[in-house]
Amino acid sequence: MWRLDAVRQFNLLSWLREERRSRKLSLFIVFVALLLDNMLLTVVVPIIPSFLYGLDESAEMALKNHTLTQQAPAGAFHSIVSLYDNMVRTAGPNTTVSSTDPPPAPELPQNSSECPQSSSRLLNENVKVGLLFASKATVQLLVNPFIGPLTNRVGYQLPLFAGFCIMFMSTIMFAFSSSYALLFVARSLQGVGSSCSSVAGMGMLASVYTDDEERSHAIGIALGGLAMGVLIGPPFGSVMYEFVGKTAPFLILASLALFDGALQLFVLQPCKVAPESQKGTSLLTLMKDPYILIAAGAICFGNMAIAMMEPTLPIWMMETMCSKKWQLGVAFLPASISYLIGTYIFGILALKMGRWLCALIGITVVGISVICVSFAKNIYGLILPNFGLGFAIGMVDSSMMPMMGYLVDLRHVSVYGSVYAIADVAFCMGFALGPSIGGLMSESIGFPWMMTIIGIVDILYAPLCIFLRNPPAQEEKIAILMDTSCSMKTRSYSTQGTYYQGDNMDPEYEDYD
Repeated sequence: MWRLDAVRQFNLLSWLREERRSRKLSLFIVFVALLLDNMLLTVVVPIIPSFLYGLDESAEMALKNHTLTQQAPAGAFHSIVSLYDNMVRTAGPNTTVSSTDPPPAPELPQNSSECPQSSSRLLNENVKVGLLFASKATVQLLVNPFIGPLTNRVGYQLPLFAGFCIMFMSTIMFAFSSSYALLFVARSLQGVGSSCSSVAGMGMLASVYTDDEERSHAIGIALGGLAMGVLIGPPFGSVMYEFVGKTAPFLILASLALFDGALQLFVLQPCKVAPESQKGTSLLTLMKDPYILIAAGAICFGNMAIAMMEPTLPIWMMETMCSKKWQLGVAFLPASISYLIGTYIFGILALKMGRWLCALIGITVVGISVICVSFAKNIYGLILPNFGLGFAIGMVDSSMMPMMGYLVDLRHVSVYGSVYAIADVAFCMGFALGPSIGGLMSESIGFPWMMTIIGIVDILYAPLCIFLRNPPAQEEKIAILMDTSCSMKTRSYSTQGTYYQGDNMDPEYEDYD
């Protein structure tokens, strides 16, 4: 009976208000925001190449039928305008057509193996799909330098909520867009929302988790949301597109966006402006820091490999493996699962083994894995290389994202909006240059050579991570950290070990589990 009374007395809104200052709830909100962003990022990977190919095929069929109608003798053919999809169809003199019958689905070009060949249209898809995928990261790249300083002025809550609103609009546009131009606008709009969500979310976590070890663990959990989005997106999109249609997966994502937005309204109160108490280091100064640039470069080159594969691997599979629609997304499943495992394991382990070493090994394994991808003869041959690729990228992200906050604490003012704007710029450069360059390279030199080149680039970049082994601190930072009269809990900044001084004087947040 007492359980029923407890249920009646439980008020969700009251509980949310009481837990508003909880770091765990803030972590959950960032987790869901990154999950939504990356599900929308990857759910289109198996859908867009096949959808655009179908649109081009339908347009070409309509054009051929229209030409035949104009050239045919009188009475031999007559044209019919379908009210179902506004396409012109032709029929013979003895053919009866019902206006209520759905039109036949466009068929892919057939050959003896029933597989699309390397035609000019198929190669052109590499460029179109690559530019479409790169538009999101390109816009995000342009917006990030403004979002970082903005969070220092208005706080993290308002930009995070703005990111939700823009993401919701983008998702709805994806659901109902039926042309390349509208899909391009939706993808670009997603870049603005993603910039707000990722920069504000990571900056908020860095500000509430001040302890370096706790921050590393929390960012690893938040990156788990990114990993789950990457994990669920491609197979979810391919299966839903195959058996339900293009609109359904995006409507489900829109519902998830509404849930996250409602949670932000009750918990974070984004209508309130909460600027940082101290002025952070300028974005330009942070960009001149060589150690921050090395960490950002590791993020960029680590993610560029998978970004180059997103638009080109499905088309290469269609050409060489005769893959079905659902297989185009399932091929990314091993990488997604291993990325989730990698971010969780190395969110804890990277600090103990040395973040520089974790990133160095990760980038090297990325290079080896992408070279091995091009040797696959069927979808089963992609399992091991993609698994290694996702696990290695998880090593890089889970070590370098906390490293960015660590470097700011060590060498600059501990305000995190701008430095995570740089981290997001690095991430976006990988996903902007990757699809656009990947599409062009795949068209000109072929998919296998493209994978070999990016693999060699990653392997050559890996040794630079050695410079992050023991980065020097500013003199005034060392003086503050070594002041034994300071009553706050401090941590020595060494990648090889940590120790505490003083007592914990920050009761504002609960202990992290």
